[in-house]
Amino acid sequence: MCGIVGCAGRQPVATMLVDGLKALEYRGYDSAGVALSGVDGLTVIKKKGRVSSLEEEIGKRRPKGNTGIGHTRWATHGEPSDENAHPHVSENEDIAVVHNGIIENYAPLKKWLTEQGYEFRSDTDTEVVVHLLSYYYEGDLKQAMLKTVARLSGSYALAAVCAREPGKIVCTRRESPLVVGFGKGENYLASDVSALIKYTRDVCFLGENDVAVVEADGIRLFDCEGNPVNREHFRVDWDISAAEKGGYDHFMLKEIYEQPGALKSTILPRICDGRIRFEGIDEEFLRSVKRIVICACGTAYHAGLVGRRWIESFARVPVEADIASEYRYRDPILYPDDLCIVVSQSGETADTIAALRTFKKGGGKVLSVTNVVGSTVARESDMVAYTWAGPEIAVASTKAYTTQLAVLLMFAMELGRARGTLSEEQYNELLNGLLKVPDLVENALALSGYAQSAARRHFAQKNVFFIGRGLDQPATMESSLKLKEISYIHSEALPAGELKHGTIALIEKGTLVVAMSTQSALREKLASNIKEVKARGAQVLLIADRTAADAIEGVDELLPLPEAADALAPLVSVIPAQLFAYYCATLRGFDPDKPRNLAKSVTVE
Repeated sequence: MCGIVGCAGRQPVATMLVDGLKALEYRGYDSAGVALSGVDGLTVIKKKGRVSSLEEEIGKRRPKGNTGIGHTRWATHGEPSDENAHPHVSENEDIAVVHNGIIENYAPLKKWLTEQGYEFRSDTDTEVVVHLLSYYYEGDLKQAMLKTVARLSGSYALAAVCAREPGKIVCTRRESPLVVGFGKGENYLASDVSALIKYTRDVCFLGENDVAVVEADGIRLFDCEGNPVNREHFRVDWDISAAEKGGYDHFMLKEIYEQPGALKSTILPRICDGRIRFEGIDEEFLRSVKRIVICACGTAYHAGLVGRRWIESFARVPVEADIASEYRYRDPILYPDDLCIVVSQSGETADTIAALRTFKKGGGKVLSVTNVVGSTVARESDMVAYTWAGPEIAVASTKAYTTQLAVLLMFAMELGRARGTLSEEQYNELLNGLLKVPDLVENALALSGYAQSAARRHFAQKNVFFIGRGLDQPATMESSLKLKEISYIHSEALPAGELKHGTIALIEKGTLVVAMSTQSALREKLASNIKEVKARGAQVLLIADRTAADAIEGVDELLPLPEAADALAPLVSVIPAQLFAYYCATLRGFDPDKPRNLAKSVTVE
């Protein structure tokens, strides 16, 4: 959840470290710090709070180190404080370490180190790492790192510098992302490529248990035994401007408005001669699939729920949709001809990776839907369908979600065509509709004023309930999540028919109910559910096109949608909900890019 950055060069690197930490602040913002090595020895600067506080302190002190590591923290062990901020330093203050992840066996290690005479200054699990490095250090930081990680249990990305080896960073990873970048006269490391694209596009993702030595003249990779290894390099094609706000007040708003372009990038390259093409997926394989399991977390799970309905409808293949954090604990029944679709924006979500590995042990094939080229999920999958959404910086996912939907829809269509359950006429009709989706989303964004007005009326709500039926039901789950995670308004989504099985007891005068109606066959039933909540004093905000709205009585206000085919509606209906959540958050005085207690990429269990 934390963010790590590093640079080894010939010039002072403090500015690069701060730039990298700003790009990684979505991963955590409880505290931030840097450790710099150079002719003056080791300089450590760290502050509780946002990276801006650290930047101010660095500006005052002007450290000159030409090699350094930085960290922005999302607290797991120990409260946010200056003492618990990274980097952590050894007792003799010649080794500094930054860490993302959790050291599961830190308690026995702490006890053992205390017995060896080491004193602990913080409440973090990371401090055992720096003391172990100090214990094993005999003039070679790489060797000390190899001996240290041999004693660690858990998930981690680590980076260390040593005053006695200036110009060198040693880093490693286990079940936590770490990427190195190749520059001219300086080289880099980071938790995410977004921290590096201002400085380099040539990157390499460390393999599991790899150790990297980063110096100004080059980067050397080793396995956990210390043997040299080679890893594939990747070229990052993201436009640097895509990772900057570009005049918007927040990254989230920018990314909401980037959705038409992101959808075009996802859809258009896959269409050739009136057909959808997925690289590495052939018709024979599609016809052989007997069952599909979709595993994901959070927003990606909601995309998976929509994908389940599309696949079952178009291809008539049974689909299970599982929350990845629970998948491996329920002892799932697996078959060799199963397909697992893993959905993850970052490709580094710890629970999703664990689900993927559980599935592969059962002998099935894995298709990953992810945004990050070379990510762990992508590398460990048999097939990859990239969303090509570009960098998503805001913690609350928007364009990643709609592009995941687009990929899942295209896969469902192609699966149905290959298996003969979707006629040529139906396929072509869906394809023609899909090509219009970016414009429909553009039209939905043009109606943002309605969402802003609704937010002004409802941002003080204590409880909000979202209801829908059919494809609208998972769409309301995502809509509810957006509201709660950035505005901190309690929100619950449920199938509209489930209201009377308990939740309607919570409806009272003034309660806001957001109803979504894009499924024409279910409109009358939803209208009945709206009458039920209106009879108990609820205010009803309807997300629907004008035709649907005219057919439903009792609605207090409307968030209008452009008309779209029922099957394509989930790609469009979420837009006003995203905007409503955004405006509620800003009206309540909260930063939607950095919601409290949350991080963009959940790399710990």
